[in-house]
Amino acid sequence: MSGAALPPGLLAGGSPHPPQGLPELLRRHWPLLPLAATVLLLVVPLPAGDATASGKVTPADAASLLLVFCCAVQALRGEVRRLSPLGALLLGMPAVGLAAATVTAGDPYAALPGFVRYLQVFVLVPGAIVLLVRDAREFRLAAGCFVVLALVQGAVGVVQYATHTGASYQGEDIRAVGTFGPGDVMGMATVVAYGLVIAAALALAPGTPRRLRGPAAVSALALVVPLVLSFSRGAWIATAGALAVVMLLAGVRRALRTLSALAAAGVVLVGGFGVGSEMMAERLTSITQVSSAPDQSVTDRYTMWAAATSMWQERPAAGVGLKGFPAHRDGHSSLGLSSGSDTAGAGQAYLRQPLLSPHNMYLLVLSEQGLIGLTALAGGWTVLLVAGLRRALRPDPASRPVRDCGLAAVGLLVWQLTDFLYADIGGPSTVLTGVIIGLAAWWALGSAAAGGTGAGGRDTSAARVPAPAREGAAVA
Repeated sequence: MSGAALPPGLLAGGSPHPPQGLPELLRRHWPLLPLAATVLLLVVPLPAGDATASGKVTPADAASLLLVFCCAVQALRGEVRRLSPLGALLLGMPAVGLAAATVTAGDPYAALPGFVRYLQVFVLVPGAIVLLVRDAREFRLAAGCFVVLALVQGAVGVVQYATHTGASYQGEDIRAVGTFGPGDVMGMATVVAYGLVIAAALALAPGTPRRLRGPAAVSALALVVPLVLSFSRGAWIATAGALAVVMLLAGVRRALRTLSALAAAGVVLVGGFGVGSEMMAERLTSITQVSSAPDQSVTDRYTMWAAATSMWQERPAAGVGLKGFPAHRDGHSSLGLSSGSDTAGAGQAYLRQPLLSPHNMYLLVLSEQGLIGLTALAGGWTVLLVAGLRRALRPDPASRPVRDCGLAAVGLLVWQLTDFLYADIGGPSTVLTGVIIGLAAWWALGSAAAGGTGAGGRDTSAARVPAPAREGAAVA
Protein backbone atom coordinates (compact mmCIF):
# COMPACT_ATOMS: atom_id res chain seq x y z
CA MET A 1 0.00 0.00 0.00
CA SER A 2 1.68 3.19 -1.15
CA GLY A 3 1.47 6.36 0.92
CA ALA A 4 0.22 9.66 -0.42
CA ALA A 5 2.47 12.71 -0.31
CA LEU A 6 1.69 15.20 2.42
CA PRO A 7 0.11 18.51 1.38
CA PRO A 8 2.64 21.39 1.48
CA GLY A 9 0.50 23.34 3.94
CA LEU A 10 0.64 20.49 6.41
CA LEU A 11 4.41 20.18 6.14
CA ALA A 12 4.59 23.84 7.13
CA GLY A 13 2.59 23.11 10.25
CA GLY A 14 -0.65 24.54 8.91
CA SER A 15 -3.90 23.11 7.62
CA PRO A 16 -3.98 21.26 4.27
CA HIS A 17 -7.31 22.93 3.52
CA PRO A 18 -8.22 26.56 2.92
CA PRO A 19 -10.14 28.40 5.65
CA GLN A 20 -13.69 27.14 5.94
CA GLY A 21 -16.87 28.56 7.38
CA LEU A 22 -18.60 27.20 10.44
CA PRO A 23 -21.19 25.17 8.45
CA GLU A 24 -18.45 23.43 6.49
CA LEU A 25 -16.42 22.73 9.64
CA LEU A 26 -19.49 21.25 11.34
CA ARG A 27 -20.23 19.12 8.29
CA ARG A 28 -16.70 17.76 8.15
CA HIS A 29 -16.16 17.25 11.87
CA TRP A 30 -19.65 16.61 13.28
CA PRO A 31 -18.73 13.18 14.73
CA LEU A 32 -16.28 15.02 17.02
CA LEU A 33 -19.02 17.11 18.62
CA PRO A 34 -19.96 14.36 21.13
CA LEU A 35 -16.26 13.95 21.93
CA ALA A 36 -15.90 17.66 22.63
CA ALA A 37 -19.09 17.57 24.70
CA THR A 38 -17.81 14.60 26.72
CA VAL A 39 -14.88 16.73 27.85
CA LEU A 40 -16.41 20.20 28.10
CA LEU A 41 -19.61 19.18 29.90
CA LEU A 42 -17.50 18.47 32.96
CA VAL A 43 -17.61 22.19 33.68
CA VAL A 44 -21.25 21.63 34.71
CA PRO A 45 -21.27 21.50 38.54
CA LEU A 46 -22.96 18.77 40.52
CA PRO A 47 -26.19 19.64 42.34
CA ALA A 48 -25.58 21.33 45.68
CA GLY A 49 -25.00 18.83 48.42
CA ASP A 50 -24.27 15.94 46.06
CA ALA A 51 -21.07 14.49 47.43
CA THR A 52 -20.36 12.16 44.57
CA ALA A 53 -21.65 11.27 41.16
CA SER A 54 -20.86 7.59 41.60
CA GLY A 55 -23.63 5.48 40.15
CA LYS A 56 -25.21 8.46 38.38
CA VAL A 57 -25.25 9.27 34.69
CA THR A 58 -23.72 12.72 34.28
CA PRO A 59 -24.06 14.95 31.20
CA ALA A 60 -20.52 13.96 30.20
CA ASP A 61 -21.46 10.27 30.43
CA ALA A 62 -24.49 10.90 28.21
CA ALA A 63 -22.25 12.65 25.67
CA SER A 64 -19.84 9.70 25.68
CA LEU A 65 -22.72 7.33 24.91
CA LEU A 66 -23.72 9.63 22.05
CA LEU A 67 -20.10 9.43 20.85
CA VAL A 68 -20.33 5.63 20.76
CA PHE A 69 -23.67 5.83 18.95
CA CYS A 70 -22.20 8.18 16.32
CA CYS A 71 -19.32 5.77 15.84
CA ALA A 72 -21.78 2.91 15.34
CA VAL A 73 -23.70 4.95 12.75
CA GLN A 74 -20.53 5.83 10.90
CA ALA A 75 -19.42 2.20 11.02
CA LEU A 76 -22.71 1.06 9.48
CA ARG A 77 -22.20 3.63 6.73
CA GLY A 78 -18.67 2.35 6.16
CA GLU A 79 -17.07 5.66 7.12
CA VAL A 80 -14.66 4.55 9.83
CA ARG A 81 -11.34 2.82 9.54
CA ARG A 82 -11.04 -0.92 9.87
CA LEU A 83 -9.18 -2.12 12.92
CA SER A 84 -6.26 -4.45 12.37
CA PRO A 85 -6.24 -7.70 14.37
CA LEU A 86 -3.80 -6.13 16.87
CA GLY A 87 -5.97 -3.05 17.33
CA ALA A 88 -9.12 -5.13 17.75
CA LEU A 89 -7.36 -7.36 20.28
CA LEU A 90 -6.03 -4.52 22.41
CA LEU A 91 -9.30 -2.58 22.43
CA GLY A 92 -11.58 -5.59 22.87
CA MET A 93 -9.51 -7.70 25.26
CA PRO A 94 -10.74 -5.97 28.45
CA ALA A 95 -14.29 -7.13 27.68
CA VAL A 96 -13.19 -10.73 28.27
CA GLY A 97 -11.96 -10.05 31.80
CA LEU A 98 -15.04 -7.95 32.55
CA ALA A 99 -17.38 -10.70 31.39
CA ALA A 100 -15.54 -13.33 33.43
CA ALA A 101 -15.62 -11.19 36.58
CA THR A 102 -19.34 -10.54 36.11
CA VAL A 103 -20.57 -14.10 35.52
CA THR A 104 -18.40 -15.53 38.32
CA ALA A 105 -19.38 -12.87 40.88
CA GLY A 106 -21.34 -13.95 43.93
CA ASP A 107 -24.16 -11.66 42.77
CA PRO A 108 -23.97 -11.17 38.98
CA TYR A 109 -26.87 -8.70 39.02
CA ALA A 110 -25.03 -6.47 41.50
CA ALA A 111 -21.92 -6.71 39.31
CA LEU A 112 -23.79 -5.74 36.12
CA PRO A 113 -23.57 -1.92 36.68
CA GLY A 114 -19.82 -2.30 37.11
CA PHE A 115 -19.63 -4.28 33.87
CA VAL A 116 -21.45 -1.50 32.00
CA ARG A 117 -19.24 1.22 33.51
CA TYR A 118 -15.98 -0.57 32.76
CA LEU A 119 -17.17 -1.42 29.26
CA GLN A 120 -17.96 2.25 28.66
CA VAL A 121 -14.63 3.57 29.96
CA PHE A 122 -12.17 0.92 28.78
CA VAL A 123 -13.72 -0.51 25.60
CA LEU A 124 -16.44 1.56 23.95
CA VAL A 125 -15.17 5.13 24.36
CA PRO A 126 -11.51 4.34 23.46
CA GLY A 127 -12.64 2.28 20.46
CA ALA A 128 -14.93 5.06 19.22
CA ILE A 129 -12.11 7.61 19.41
CA VAL A 130 -9.67 5.41 17.51
CA LEU A 131 -12.23 4.86 14.77
CA LEU A 132 -13.55 8.43 14.49
CA VAL A 133 -10.52 10.70 14.96
CA ARG A 134 -8.97 10.90 11.50
CA ASP A 135 -5.96 13.19 11.63
CA ALA A 136 -3.72 15.40 13.74
CA ARG A 137 -6.05 18.38 13.42
CA GLU A 138 -8.92 16.44 14.97
CA PHE A 139 -6.59 15.14 17.69
CA ARG A 140 -5.64 18.73 18.49
CA LEU A 141 -9.30 19.73 18.64
CA ALA A 142 -9.92 17.04 21.24
CA ALA A 143 -6.75 17.96 23.14
CA GLY A 144 -7.73 21.63 23.06
CA CYS A 145 -11.01 20.79 24.79
CA PHE A 146 -8.99 19.32 27.68
CA VAL A 147 -6.97 22.53 28.00
CA VAL A 148 -10.13 24.67 27.99
CA LEU A 149 -11.71 22.45 30.65
CA ALA A 150 -8.54 22.60 32.76
CA LEU A 151 -8.35 26.40 32.56
CA VAL A 152 -11.99 26.80 33.60
CA GLN A 153 -11.77 24.33 36.46
CA GLY A 154 -8.40 25.72 37.51
CA ALA A 155 -9.74 29.27 37.60
CA VAL A 156 -12.63 28.15 39.81
CA GLY A 157 -10.15 26.37 42.07
CA VAL A 158 -7.89 29.41 42.44
CA VAL A 159 -10.91 31.56 43.36
CA GLN A 160 -11.92 28.95 45.94
CA TYR A 161 -8.49 29.12 47.55
CA ALA A 162 -8.36 32.91 47.51
CA THR A 163 -11.87 33.36 48.93
CA HIS A 164 -11.84 30.40 51.34
CA THR A 165 -14.77 28.76 49.57
CA GLY A 166 -13.05 25.51 48.65
CA ALA A 167 -13.12 22.10 50.27
CA SER A 168 -12.05 21.73 53.88
CA TYR A 169 -8.33 21.14 54.36
CA GLN A 170 -6.64 21.29 57.78
CA GLY A 171 -9.60 23.17 59.21
CA GLU A 172 -9.81 25.78 56.44
CA ASP A 173 -12.01 25.82 53.32
CA ILE A 174 -9.11 26.42 50.94
CA ARG A 175 -8.64 23.22 48.96
CA ALA A 176 -9.18 23.85 45.24
CA VAL A 177 -11.71 21.33 43.90
CA GLY A 178 -13.34 23.28 41.05
CA THR A 179 -16.95 22.39 40.36
CA PHE A 180 -16.47 18.77 41.45
CA GLY A 181 -17.08 19.46 45.12
CA PRO A 182 -15.44 17.98 48.22
CA GLY A 183 -16.81 14.51 47.48
CA ASP A 184 -14.45 14.26 44.49
CA VAL A 185 -11.33 16.12 45.59
CA MET A 186 -9.30 14.47 42.84
CA GLY A 187 -11.61 15.65 40.05
CA MET A 188 -10.17 19.12 39.52
CA ALA A 189 -6.61 17.96 40.08
CA THR A 190 -7.11 15.30 37.41
CA VAL A 191 -8.51 17.56 34.69
CA VAL A 192 -5.99 20.32 35.47
CA ALA A 193 -3.15 17.79 35.19
CA TYR A 194 -4.51 16.55 31.85
CA GLY A 195 -4.58 20.10 30.51
CA LEU A 196 -1.12 20.84 31.87
CA VAL A 197 0.43 17.78 30.21
CA ILE A 198 -1.25 18.55 26.87
CA ALA A 199 -0.28 22.22 26.96
CA ALA A 200 3.31 21.31 27.84
CA ALA A 201 3.45 18.81 24.96
CA LEU A 202 2.18 21.42 22.49
CA ALA A 203 4.66 23.99 23.79
CA LEU A 204 7.66 21.64 23.65
CA ALA A 205 7.09 19.58 20.49
CA PRO A 206 9.42 20.66 17.65
CA GLY A 207 6.68 20.55 15.02
CA THR A 208 4.01 22.54 16.83
CA PRO A 209 2.70 25.49 14.78
CA ARG A 210 3.96 28.80 16.15
CA ARG A 211 0.44 30.11 16.62
CA LEU A 212 -0.13 27.32 19.16
CA ARG A 213 3.24 27.25 20.92
CA GLY A 214 2.95 30.54 22.83
CA PRO A 215 -0.61 30.08 24.16
CA ALA A 216 0.24 26.50 25.08
CA ALA A 217 3.27 27.58 27.13
CA VAL A 218 1.26 30.27 28.95
CA SER A 219 -1.54 27.80 29.66
CA ALA A 220 0.89 25.22 31.04
CA LEU A 221 2.45 27.72 33.44
CA ALA A 222 -0.96 29.02 34.52
CA LEU A 223 -2.23 25.52 35.29
CA VAL A 224 0.62 24.89 37.72
CA VAL A 225 -1.12 27.16 40.25
CA PRO A 226 -4.43 25.27 40.62
CA LEU A 227 -2.58 21.97 40.55
CA VAL A 228 -0.53 23.09 43.54
CA LEU A 229 -3.64 24.37 45.33
CA SER A 230 -5.39 21.02 44.89
CA PHE A 231 -3.02 19.61 47.57
CA SER A 232 -3.22 16.27 45.74
CA ARG A 233 -0.01 14.33 46.27
CA GLY A 234 -0.90 11.65 43.74
CA ALA A 235 -1.62 14.23 41.02
CA TRP A 236 1.68 16.00 41.75
CA ILE A 237 3.67 12.78 41.42
CA ALA A 238 1.87 11.68 38.24
CA THR A 239 2.26 15.12 36.64
CA ALA A 240 5.96 15.26 37.45
CA GLY A 241 6.48 11.85 35.87
CA ALA A 242 4.45 12.68 32.76
CA LEU A 243 6.20 16.02 32.25
CA ALA A 244 9.59 14.37 32.62
CA VAL A 245 8.72 11.92 29.84
CA VAL A 246 7.34 14.68 27.61
CA MET A 247 10.45 16.83 28.09
CA LEU A 248 12.82 13.94 27.37
CA LEU A 249 10.90 13.05 24.21
CA ALA A 250 11.04 16.70 23.11
CA GLY A 251 14.82 16.88 23.56
CA VAL A 252 17.33 17.50 26.33
CA ARG A 253 17.83 21.20 25.55
CA ARG A 254 14.11 21.88 25.59
CA ALA A 255 13.84 19.91 28.80
CA LEU A 256 16.50 22.02 30.52
CA ARG A 257 14.88 25.28 29.39
CA THR A 258 11.50 24.08 30.59
CA LEU A 259 12.84 23.01 33.96
CA SER A 260 14.44 26.43 34.39
CA ALA A 261 11.15 28.17 33.56
CA LEU A 262 9.20 25.95 35.94
CA ALA A 263 11.74 26.53 38.72
CA ALA A 264 11.52 30.29 38.22
CA ALA A 265 7.71 30.14 38.23
CA GLY A 266 7.79 28.08 41.41
CA VAL A 267 10.04 30.59 43.16
CA VAL A 268 7.77 33.48 42.17
CA LEU A 269 4.50 31.74 43.06
CA VAL A 270 5.55 30.10 46.30
CA GLY A 271 8.38 32.31 47.49
CA GLY A 272 7.18 35.67 46.19
CA PHE A 273 3.42 35.44 46.55
CA GLY A 274 3.30 32.69 49.17
CA VAL A 275 0.81 30.58 47.21
CA GLY A 276 0.13 27.72 49.59
CA SER A 277 3.77 27.70 50.64
CA GLU A 278 3.46 26.40 54.20
CA MET A 279 0.73 23.85 53.53
CA MET A 280 2.35 22.75 50.29
CA ALA A 281 5.62 22.15 52.13
CA GLU A 282 3.81 20.03 54.70
CA ARG A 283 2.05 18.09 51.94
CA LEU A 284 5.32 17.46 50.11
CA THR A 285 6.99 16.34 53.33
CA SER A 286 4.15 13.90 53.99
CA ILE A 287 5.04 12.04 50.76
CA THR A 288 8.32 10.93 52.37
CA GLN A 289 6.63 10.03 55.68
CA VAL A 290 4.34 7.28 54.38
CA SER A 291 6.22 4.66 56.38
CA SER A 292 7.70 6.56 59.32
CA ALA A 293 4.79 8.79 60.36
CA PRO A 294 1.82 8.22 58.04
CA ASP A 295 -1.38 10.21 58.43
CA GLN A 296 -4.75 8.48 58.68
CA SER A 297 -5.40 8.72 54.93
CA VAL A 298 -2.16 6.86 54.22
CA THR A 299 -2.96 4.27 56.90
CA ASP A 300 -6.39 3.70 55.37
CA ARG A 301 -4.87 3.33 51.92
CA TYR A 302 -2.31 0.75 53.04
CA THR A 303 -5.03 -1.15 54.90
CA MET A 304 -7.26 -1.25 51.83
CA TRP A 305 -4.34 -2.31 49.65
CA ALA A 306 -3.77 -5.24 51.98
CA ALA A 307 -7.48 -6.06 51.87
CA ALA A 308 -7.48 -6.02 48.06
CA THR A 309 -4.47 -8.36 47.99
CA SER A 310 -6.21 -10.70 50.42
CA MET A 311 -9.32 -10.80 48.20
CA TRP A 312 -7.20 -11.70 45.19
CA GLN A 313 -5.44 -14.48 47.10
CA GLU A 314 -8.84 -15.88 47.95
CA ARG A 315 -10.01 -15.86 44.31
CA PRO A 316 -6.91 -15.39 42.13
CA ALA A 317 -8.36 -16.12 38.68
CA ALA A 318 -11.50 -13.97 38.38
CA GLY A 319 -11.56 -12.02 41.67
CA VAL A 320 -14.55 -11.35 43.91
CA GLY A 321 -16.56 -9.79 41.09
CA LEU A 322 -17.16 -6.27 39.83
CA LYS A 323 -18.40 -3.90 42.54
CA GLY A 324 -17.45 -6.58 45.05
CA PHE A 325 -14.71 -4.72 46.95
CA PRO A 326 -17.05 -2.85 49.37
CA ALA A 327 -18.90 -6.03 50.33
CA HIS A 328 -15.68 -7.95 51.04
CA ARG A 329 -13.64 -5.07 52.49
CA ASP A 330 -14.38 -5.51 56.20
CA GLY A 331 -13.76 -9.25 56.09
CA HIS A 332 -10.22 -8.67 54.79
CA SER A 333 -9.26 -5.46 56.63
CA SER A 334 -7.45 -4.87 59.90
CA LEU A 335 -8.76 -2.74 62.75
CA GLY A 336 -6.59 0.16 61.56
CA LEU A 337 -9.10 1.05 58.84
CA SER A 338 -11.25 4.08 59.66
CA SER A 339 -14.96 4.24 58.89
CA GLY A 340 -14.51 6.82 56.14
CA SER A 341 -13.07 10.18 55.20
CA ASP A 342 -14.36 13.58 56.27
CA THR A 343 -15.62 15.91 53.54
CA ALA A 344 -16.96 19.44 53.85
CA GLY A 345 -16.80 22.87 52.30
CA ALA A 346 -17.37 24.10 48.72
CA GLY A 347 -21.08 24.43 49.37
CA GLN A 348 -21.48 21.09 51.14
CA ALA A 349 -22.11 20.38 54.80
CA TYR A 350 -19.95 17.95 56.77
CA LEU A 351 -20.28 14.41 55.45
CA ARG A 352 -18.55 11.17 56.32
CA GLN A 353 -17.76 9.51 53.00
CA PRO A 354 -17.30 5.71 53.09
CA LEU A 355 -14.17 4.08 51.72
CA LEU A 356 -15.45 1.90 48.86
CA SER A 357 -12.25 1.25 46.89
CA PRO A 358 -8.55 0.61 47.60
CA HIS A 359 -7.44 3.83 45.81
CA ASN A 360 -5.16 1.81 43.55
CA MET A 361 -6.56 0.86 40.16
CA TYR A 362 -4.31 -2.14 39.70
CA LEU A 363 -5.26 -3.61 43.09
CA LEU A 364 -8.93 -2.81 42.49
CA VAL A 365 -8.85 -4.74 39.21
CA LEU A 366 -6.84 -7.54 40.78
CA SER A 367 -9.27 -7.94 43.69
CA GLU A 368 -12.46 -7.70 41.63
CA GLN A 369 -11.36 -9.23 38.30
CA GLY A 370 -8.39 -11.37 39.26
CA LEU A 371 -5.43 -12.16 37.03
CA ILE A 372 -7.68 -12.48 33.99
CA GLY A 373 -8.95 -8.93 34.28
CA LEU A 374 -5.59 -7.40 35.27
CA THR A 375 -3.83 -9.08 32.35
CA ALA A 376 -6.49 -7.88 29.91
CA LEU A 377 -6.50 -4.28 31.13
CA ALA A 378 -2.95 -3.59 32.32
CA GLY A 379 -1.47 -5.76 29.58
CA GLY A 380 -3.19 -3.70 26.92
CA TRP A 381 -2.12 -0.43 28.55
CA THR A 382 1.49 -1.63 28.61
CA VAL A 383 1.41 -2.49 24.92
CA LEU A 384 -0.05 0.92 24.08
CA LEU A 385 2.62 2.67 26.15
CA VAL A 386 5.49 0.76 24.56
CA ALA A 387 4.11 1.24 21.04
CA GLY A 388 3.49 4.93 21.67
CA LEU A 389 7.00 5.48 23.03
CA ARG A 390 8.56 3.64 20.10
CA ARG A 391 6.68 5.76 17.61
CA ALA A 392 7.53 8.98 19.45
CA LEU A 393 11.21 8.07 19.75
CA ARG A 394 11.61 7.04 16.13
CA PRO A 395 9.60 9.55 14.14
CA ASP A 396 10.07 9.59 10.39
CA PRO A 397 10.61 13.03 8.81
CA ALA A 398 7.01 13.18 7.57
CA SER A 399 5.64 12.77 11.12
CA ARG A 400 7.43 15.86 12.48
CA PRO A 401 4.36 18.10 11.99
CA VAL A 402 2.34 15.80 14.28
CA ARG A 403 5.03 15.25 16.90
CA ASP A 404 2.98 17.26 19.39
CA CYS A 405 0.21 14.65 19.16
CA GLY A 406 2.67 11.91 20.07
CA LEU A 407 4.07 13.81 23.04
CA ALA A 408 0.58 14.60 24.32
CA ALA A 409 -0.68 11.04 23.86
CA VAL A 410 2.31 9.42 25.57
CA GLY A 411 2.36 12.03 28.35
CA LEU A 412 -1.34 11.52 29.09
CA LEU A 413 -0.97 7.74 29.20
CA VAL A 414 2.08 7.97 31.49
CA TRP A 415 0.12 10.30 33.78
CA GLN A 416 -2.85 7.96 33.90
CA LEU A 417 -0.84 4.81 34.55
CA THR A 418 1.16 6.56 37.28
CA ASP A 419 -1.95 8.02 38.90
CA PHE A 420 -3.50 4.54 38.96
CA LEU A 421 -0.91 3.70 41.63
CA TYR A 422 -2.66 6.13 44.01
CA ALA A 423 -6.21 6.31 42.65
CA ASP A 424 -8.87 4.36 40.78
CA ILE A 425 -11.91 5.21 38.71
CA GLY A 426 -14.84 6.98 40.34
CA GLY A 427 -16.60 10.32 40.12
CA PRO A 428 -17.62 12.48 37.17
CA SER A 429 -14.12 12.70 35.67
CA THR A 430 -13.99 8.92 35.19
CA VAL A 431 -15.28 9.21 31.62
CA LEU A 432 -12.15 11.19 30.71
CA THR A 433 -10.08 8.09 31.45
CA GLY A 434 -11.69 6.46 28.43
CA VAL A 435 -10.92 9.50 26.28
CA ILE A 436 -7.28 9.47 27.42
CA ILE A 437 -6.87 5.79 26.57
CA GLY A 438 -8.55 6.37 23.21
CA LEU A 439 -6.19 9.22 22.29
CA ALA A 440 -3.19 7.17 23.40
CA ALA A 441 -4.37 4.22 21.31
CA TRP A 442 -4.95 6.52 18.32
CA TRP A 443 -1.27 7.44 18.40
CA ALA A 444 0.17 4.07 19.41
CA LEU A 445 -1.76 2.05 16.84
CA GLY A 446 -0.61 4.28 14.04
CA SER A 447 -3.95 5.79 13.03
CA ALA A 448 -2.29 9.20 13.02
CA ALA A 449 0.27 8.64 10.32
CA ALA A 450 2.20 11.71 9.29
CA GLY A 451 0.04 14.73 8.76
CA GLY A 452 -3.52 13.94 7.88
CA THR A 453 -3.01 10.38 6.70
CA GLY A 454 -4.31 7.16 8.07
CA ALA A 455 -2.31 4.15 9.05
CA GLY A 456 -2.16 3.00 5.50
CA GLY A 457 -0.65 6.30 4.42
CA ARG A 458 -3.76 7.59 2.64
CA ASP A 459 -5.06 11.10 3.17
CA THR A 460 -7.93 11.00 5.63
CA SER A 461 -8.20 14.70 6.30
CA ALA A 462 -10.72 15.19 3.51
CA ALA A 463 -14.44 14.75 4.09
CA ARG A 464 -15.54 11.30 5.14
CA VAL A 465 -16.18 9.10 2.13
CA PRO A 466 -17.67 5.63 1.74
CA ALA A 467 -15.49 2.61 2.46
CA PRO A 468 -14.96 1.52 -1.20
CA ALA A 469 -13.24 4.84 -1.91
CA ARG A 470 -10.87 4.28 1.03
CA GLU A 471 -9.90 0.70 0.41
CA GLY A 472 -7.03 -0.49 2.48
CA ALA A 473 -7.22 2.25 5.13
CA ALA A 474 -6.68 0.38 8.39
CA VAL A 475 -5.49 1.03 11.87
CA ALA A 476 -2.12 -0.66 12.25
